[in-house]
Amino acid sequence: MKTLFLPIVGASLMALLASCAPVTKSTSGEALVAAYNNFDLPASLPTNPSAVKVKVSTSNQMVYVMEGNRALMVMPVTVGTASTPTPKGSFRIFKKDHYHRANSHGFAYNGSQIIQTYLAKKPRGWSFKGTPMPYWCEFKANYGFHTGWMKHRPASHGCIRMHENLAPKFYRLVKVGTRVSIAHSQPEDATLGRNVPRPIDSSPLPDYPGSFMLSDKYFTKHKAPSYR
Repeated sequence: MKTLFLPIVGASLMALLASCAPVTKSTSGEALVAAYNNFDLPASLPTNPSAVKVKVSTSNQMVYVMEGNRALMVMPVTVGTASTPTPKGSFRIFKKDHYHRANSHGFAYNGSQIIQTYLAKKPRGWSFKGTPMPYWCEFKANYGFHTGWMKHRPASHGCIRMHENLAPKFYRLVKVGTRVSIAHSQPEDATLGRNVPRPIDSSPLPDYPGSFMLSDKYFTKHKAPSYR
């Protein structure tokens, strides 16, 4: 989750994000937002959902959703930093929740006042809602795949962030019980994982307004998923 207090790339850009309106002008800031919002990659549905396996390469920041030797989807992701790494090993997805929210960090609010904070640090008397983590797929306690800002470097607290247009596809391809293998590298890095497009780095983009994150709008902020 990015901080709410990043520099804004122009007033028109903040207005665009606040309204979630489509891009209608070609200013540099709006072009960046459009490029990020329009990013998408193909996916295929499995013939045998029980044969689906997810392989994660933390060094390549890439996820391979496989059905046997067939790639259903290959997508770039953002993984944990060196100090808050994504766990490595063999896991199974044990919980899926489209409308998942964090239970420790998020937004405290009191009337029209909204601040980004931790639950333990919210002002006395204020209400609290956790950070939205759409399309949550948990593979280890407190670690999961979810929609989040994509960066070109490890940047999460250990979770695996997916682009908003790819998260609903991943969510459909996996189920509770799907195997997940996470390692520094995967054999597919040299083949399937080469030259995969990545969204622009979200670092220069301002975060969504707190009012937007308190609503349920972020959970459906994506293109309608389609499959090959």
